[in-house]
Amino acid sequence: MQLWLEHFGICVSAISGVLAARGKRVDLFGVLVLALVTSFGGGTVRDVLSGDLPVTWIREPSFLLNATVTTFITFFVRRVRELPRGFLLVADAFALALFTIVGTRKGVAMNFAPPVAVLLGVITGVAGGILRDVLTGEVPMVFRPQIYLYATAALIGGTAFVVWNQFAPNQPAVTVVCTGLILALRLVGIRLKLSLPVLEESANEVRKNSK
Repeated sequence: MQLWLEHFGICVSAISGVLAARGKRVDLFGVLVLALVTSFGGGTVRDVLSGDLPVTWIREPSFLLNATVTTFITFFVRRVRELPRGFLLVADAFALALFTIVGTRKGVAMNFAPPVAVLLGVITGVAGGILRDVLTGEVPMVFRPQIYLYATAALIGGTAFVVWNQFAPNQPAVTVVCTGLILALRLVGIRLKLSLPVLEESANEVRKNSK
């Protein structure tokens, strides 16, 4: 299941990388770079932090083939057909859910403490998107004020996986349900515009800054 999860996550991440290049006047090579960074950025950071070297995509060439083929297909489809703008958010939500659980499962399999396993999952889920947004000159999605349950969804889903896995280890249902939980939280957050409270400036700070 871990292998299939990673392949699916790589596929949708490559799609989101291609769509993120829209309007940036990036050629095919640049789009491929964005897609690969999006697909492998989070897993690379996770593997370096956990000491699992060489990183996964170097040990498993099929991951690189998956991302490359998906990139080419999406690139040429995008050239002949306009895709809805919301498609990027949906693809990114799928990638977030899949990679978060992949990273959390790996942390559990490597016998890290539960909080560390959850953190590895969150890093796997968000780091690729951060690198993609930096390369395209955008504020990373995870840092935007109106992000609508991005890293929060990953944190909740990863925590649910670790807790549930204590009582039902290595059960496919745990992976499926927790992946669905992250995806649902993210999509509902986007639909209902749910976000965490923002630390606003006090009245005194506003007056001081206006002087």
